[in-house]
Amino acid sequence: MRAALDEAERELQRLVGARVTVTEVFTMAPAAVSESSLKGTAAGSMVPHRTEGMPASVLAVDYQRIVELLESDVGRKGRRCQQLAAVLGLQVVPAKAEGVRSKAKRLAERGWIRQVRPGVFTALTQSG
Repeated sequence: MRAALDEAERELQRLVGARVTVTEVFTMAPAAVSESSLKGTAAGSMVPHRTEGMPASVLAVDYQRIVELLESDVGRKGRRCQQLAAVLGLQVVPAKAEGVRSKAKRLAERGWIRQVRPGVFTALTQSG
């Protein structure tokens, strides 16, 4: 009984700490979100709005890989999500392509890449 109570208390403390962190992040001014405050973000974590000079290294690794791949596509007019999934080494199945699409849309909405037409993405520097 005591072990279960101790475990519940540890879990409660973890949740309290997480709530404090989330509150701090949401109360920060956008300029206060810096590379150092986002270091170590996990896959699926928040994607900051891109500002001039902000490096892709502030993104979680999965997002960095998408940006880097599209930036290396010199002369291409964009890639479909299935193509992105294949080049990223993922299985080309609907679930994986949808995961890539979701990440790419989030990157486009926050100014890291461009969506040139539905489901087709390119780097900011590429023409579409």
